[in-house]
Amino acid sequence: MTGAGTIRTGKLIRVSGLVQGVGFRPFVWQLAAELDLSGHVFNDGAGVLIEVHGSPEKLASLLDRLRTRKPVLARIDAIDVAEADTGPRRGDFRILESRKGTIRTGVVPDTATCPDCLADIRNPADRRYRYPFTNCTHCGPRLSILRHIPYDRASTSMAMFGMCAACRAEYDDPADRRFHAQPVACPVCGPRLWFETVEGEEPEGDPVNLAAERLKAGVILAVKGLGGFQIAVDANNAEAVAELRRRKQRPGKPLALMARDLGQIRRFAHVSGAESELLASPAAAIVLLEQSGEVLADGVAGAFDRFGFMLPNTPLHHLLMAELDGPIVLTSGNLSDNPQETDNAAARRNLSGIVDGFLMHDREVVNRLDDSVVRLDRAGPAILRRARGLAPAPVRLDASFETAPKVLAMGGELKSTFCLLDGANAILSQHIGDLQNAPTFADYKRLIDFYLDLHQFRPELIAVDCHPQFLSAGHGAQLARRYGAALVPVQHHHAHMAACLAEQGHGLSAAGRCFAVVLDGLGWGTDGTIWGGEVLAGGLSHADRVAHLPPVPLPGGAAAIREPWRNLVAHLHAAFGPGYRAHLEGTGLAAALEEKQAAVLDQMIQRGVNAPMSSSAGRLFDAVAAATGLCFDRQSFEGEAGMRLESLARPMLAAEEGYPLALSGSGATVAGVDPFWSALVADLRGGLPAAQISARFHLGLIDALASALAGAGAAAPDTVALSGGVFQNVLLRDGVTARLTSDGLRVLNHTRVPVNDGGLALGQAVIAAVQRDRR
Repeated sequence: MTGAGTIRTGKLIRVSGLVQGVGFRPFVWQLAAELDLSGHVFNDGAGVLIEVHGSPEKLASLLDRLRTRKPVLARIDAIDVAEADTGPRRGDFRILESRKGTIRTGVVPDTATCPDCLADIRNPADRRYRYPFTNCTHCGPRLSILRHIPYDRASTSMAMFGMCAACRAEYDDPADRRFHAQPVACPVCGPRLWFETVEGEEPEGDPVNLAAERLKAGVILAVKGLGGFQIAVDANNAEAVAELRRRKQRPGKPLALMARDLGQIRRFAHVSGAESELLASPAAAIVLLEQSGEVLADGVAGAFDRFGFMLPNTPLHHLLMAELDGPIVLTSGNLSDNPQETDNAAARRNLSGIVDGFLMHDREVVNRLDDSVVRLDRAGPAILRRARGLAPAPVRLDASFETAPKVLAMGGELKSTFCLLDGANAILSQHIGDLQNAPTFADYKRLIDFYLDLHQFRPELIAVDCHPQFLSAGHGAQLARRYGAALVPVQHHHAHMAACLAEQGHGLSAAGRCFAVVLDGLGWGTDGTIWGGEVLAGGLSHADRVAHLPPVPLPGGAAAIREPWRNLVAHLHAAFGPGYRAHLEGTGLAAALEEKQAAVLDQMIQRGVNAPMSSSAGRLFDAVAAATGLCFDRQSFEGEAGMRLESLARPMLAAEEGYPLALSGSGATVAGVDPFWSALVADLRGGLPAAQISARFHLGLIDALASALAGAGAAAPDTVALSGGVFQNVLLRDGVTARLTSDGLRVLNHTRVPVNDGGLALGQAVIAAVQRDRR
């Protein structure tokens, strides 16, 4: 104990970051008890505020332990210390009720079941044995149940469940790991689980066992997960998987899988040490893994060579998987391209034509969350979809952004997200989806209003894409009028570049300058054409186009995105001229194009009618895929053609040389596409397999990009950022990274936000902030 004559002083400690809903207040209470300190701690809109009194030595020890012994889910962004206004004080250290104020704290993502809670549901002597909604401050729902901040029970969908005496005792005990765990519940007082047939009947028996029995029998079920409904089927039952694809109208896209544990995953896929850490992390994301070992049902992965596996992320999933003999398909519970269902009544109405039963509960999903998707390759981890387990944890920016204006960035059109830039915190929303789908667009607008209200955020600037027809840009203009904010158009590929630069750890401030290679499907260029295969030079404040893939027509506009043969016609026309059919003898392509009435496209291209010019790398991939017979007529999902080329090329790269492909623009050879297409058509005529053609194409594109940067001169920047959805292709990402690194360049890859349009809003936000500051 502190002696009566010991000098006592007081400190006011502000801790900001992800510090609410993670057990931070009881953590501080325990530290204070260890050190015999007095005072109090409470949550408010800015994070956690601590007033503490004791000897200078013990106060110093408290600060050290705050930094080094934080709770597992906490992220401390800053600790600010000031002298306490009140005089020396003795007595207990107390945890006070949350207080309102300006919202500046982050929201912790939903997290997978922790080992302690998993032990509880497996222990027959525990009162939460087999209870599917068990959680504590180290795990469980957060954003999915949250209505507003501060994160207290009354602010969540758990408000309707009054705590029983036993749960209340845990909730009120600072020494308990469930102290102020807002979703705390048990079978006596918490949410209820049941099994329901499509006719609305509830059979007798344990709901989890009933569901497991049906899955073993090949039945398709809907399961209400953490962020919405999922559709499950036995992954070893080929007939059931095929029926799911038929009912869901999803013919080719790979299906996500859930396994009981890492050992089960290793029966079907290679799992490295780093990949096992990704799988077992609190995010419990889907991880793309190399197929190996036992074979799952035909159709699970489609035509691709990777499995997307995840581990159970809730007690319900753990209980279900424990009753099954193998993995299950666990895909989004939705109709066609609609968002996944979250409401029980809507799920009954919209999913009854797809599933044969429901594993359902009565805890409301306030905010929809898809599963996150990640991958590990030689360049490091890559986030392909940032949602459950990852969003909406803020991305910390360079300290120079602390005084930046408040920015709302609206994102793009596909893989849509939005971003709130608040000082050095960039709050990037969860994945929302394709805004051309009406229910998704409605959800996008609702979520923007929710985030603005949640964070009491009034934007000064609203950043939008330059594309004149993007729905996100149109809604951004409406919000700018509503809030009296300035509307800031941002070029699409500059935003991709900036998103990569803005990620914490890249070490470039707003004043930094570098190159960027941005490859994607489309983006509105500054010259009024459609860009998508770009080399840029600049930084956050501006970017100049220094090289690009040669532009070719996009016949039919949006139709060319769905139908790869249209891009093949455009590229052949650009390579060989109007008489391109004469060059196709012996390939079979002339007859195939004749069946598609390609002559109509020839006229569109020659007259410039509905055939805008495009330098899109995505459409080049489509054209090559169509030439090899892949997805010739149409793609069943966005990026299918490119993904199939990647899978084919993977085992062939080491034995091939690249096609002669070059970029146009200053600092690069202007060679057009003629040598490339001449070589590719010659290989088709010679009967070269599609896998070898794809490998030669990948290698040629890697060479072309490296050559474009090599010609930039000695005074050019030594750093290159890689961004855009085409860099989801691991062969391209790894190949370009390795080649540029060997040329002495520093290569920046996305690691914290998606390389695709899911990261676009972050780039828009930082560009708008920097341009405002430089006016």
